[in-house]
Amino acid sequence: MAESVMDNKSKSEGGSRRRWAVFFAITALIIALAAASTASPKISLFGKVNKLCSCSQQQKYTGIVEDCCCNYETANLLNEEVLYPSLQELVKTPFFRYFKVKLWCDCPFWPDDGMCKLRDCSVCECPDNEFPELFKRPFRRGLPSDAPICQEGKPEAAVDRTLDHRAFRGWTVTDNPWTNDDETNNDEMTYVNLQLNPERYTGYTGPSARRIWDAVYSENCPKYPSEELCQEERLLYKLISGLHSSISIHIAADYLLDEDTNSWGENLTLMYDRVLRYPERVRNLYFTYLFVLRAVTKTATYLEQAEYNTGNPTEDLKAHSLIRQLLYNPKLQAACPLPFDEAKLWKGQRGPELKQKTQEQFRNISALMDCVGCEKCRLWGKLQVLGLGTALKILFSQNGEDKIVQTLQRNEVIALINLLNRLSESVKFVHEKGAAVERIMERQSGLFPFASILLQKVWPFSSSLLR
Repeated sequence: MAESVMDNKSKSEGGSRRRWAVFFAITALIIALAAASTASPKISLFGKVNKLCSCSQQQKYTGIVEDCCCNYETANLLNEEVLYPSLQELVKTPFFRYFKVKLWCDCPFWPDDGMCKLRDCSVCECPDNEFPELFKRPFRRGLPSDAPICQEGKPEAAVDRTLDHRAFRGWTVTDNPWTNDDETNNDEMTYVNLQLNPERYTGYTGPSARRIWDAVYSENCPKYPSEELCQEERLLYKLISGLHSSISIHIAADYLLDEDTNSWGENLTLMYDRVLRYPERVRNLYFTYLFVLRAVTKTATYLEQAEYNTGNPTEDLKAHSLIRQLLYNPKLQAACPLPFDEAKLWKGQRGPELKQKTQEQFRNISALMDCVGCEKCRLWGKLQVLGLGTALKILFSQNGEDKIVQTLQRNEVIALINLLNRLSESVKFVHEKGAAVERIMERQSGLFPFASILLQKVWPFSSSLLR
């Protein structure tokens, strides 16, 4: 009897050891799968994503950008060598970093019910001693403060809302026929330092945010099969889609990864899900980029001659020099002198009708920016829609090039240059990291279903072994 008990005990211990061995083997297999998914630098299996290294890679997008006069290879090269470096410096100068905006407007379409999750949703306004004195009073040459009071998270900062009408030669205060904003109503305007209010993740999500984009697309630029549309009818959808892609890239590139530790970084999973997995959205980004670039180059003569006078001679001279470098760069003029040919559009019997319809639709989109429930999202939405409306105004004015520049507002040019900079940043990210992100995400998408199925099969079995 004693020997029998000992045999049973020995068998039991042997079976227990085998069960533990099976469990650890299964666990090791799952860990190995997770390790395989993280073989690419700094991408975790469970979605917390940090910065990805940039490396040489074969590009997915080649040939002529649809409806443009420049190919992807040239656009990427010019952006890397010419536009991106100049624009990064240009938007930091006093003239281009202060934007005049109405942040408190009632939504003309529905009650505002937007909720923001983070304090980063709030916009930091500029106190009286920060933005250039000449922006308010044209003949006083006070210097901007070297120690700005305005910081993120302090939306209660006081603002002097009195604005000048003649601070710069040739800058007028007439409304843009392509946008809904009334720029002449100065009582409701305030200055915002764009450098202190970056476009990034704010926590603005849910039905309110989705309703904005649903209204933009479904009511103002619905997508139809491209073969059914002429170039004029494709124009607005492609511009808005390209702008949407750029906004999504900026949100994903500066994302709150961990709210507890206030850790920010690149959410590559979000970027892939919203933009990179859809080739059409990437193509539309390049289209919008070249479209806006054409608007900037078309106004080269006037932008060169304008007075970028903020009362800070050193910075103003720098802004003027950077504008000249950008507009008259020999590489740009030689490689892509005409990024987009606007002369082809609005021809034929339906031309005027299509143009008027597109203008009305874009004005509606501009008005929708007042319905954005997040202040910082509204700021960048208004700026970039105004920039795009300015590009439309420049390229499709009926009055000829000379008349166009005579009706440009200072705020329109600030919006136009900042928009081009945002598009340039997005194009740079797609060019440098897009293919690598796609490969990583596609590899993970193939791994996750297998790991999930394995875990579902193994876990009940493993649990039973340990009982």
